[in-house]
Amino acid sequence: MADHGQKVAIVHAGENKFVGGGLRPYLEYRDLGVREATGGQYHAHVIRCSAPCPAGGTGKHFHHLDFQMNYVLKGWVKMWIEGAGEVRIEAGGCWLQPPSIPHSLVDYSEDAEWVEVTAPAEFDTVES
Repeated sequence: MADHGQKVAIVHAGENKFVGGGLRPYLEYRDLGVREATGGQYHAHVIRCSAPCPAGGTGKHFHHLDFQMNYVLKGWVKMWIEGAGEVRIEAGGCWLQPPSIPHSLVDYSEDAEWVEVTAPAEFDTVES
């Protein structure tokens, strides 16, 4: 069996509480243990709102990364993604953002929660 530098990660509900201090101050993040288990190759966390989405949303920006996928668990999230326009993604829906594509989180329901998976775990965000 090939060694990919990864180890098992198990995070149960109630572990790794939601915390602020991430990229957006009005969002909270619950780490799912993927960064540590993959040595930073990947990252996965659950995101939820801690305050209403600010007027204008996040503004257009992009990330220097190889992969970014989001899956909505609860509520809805409204995104603007270059080439797709403004879309509302409801619970059970997902979106994939190709590397370096401009996008903006436009709005979300007050109960919104979504899972985000990125590769690598650490990446730059460029406001545009």
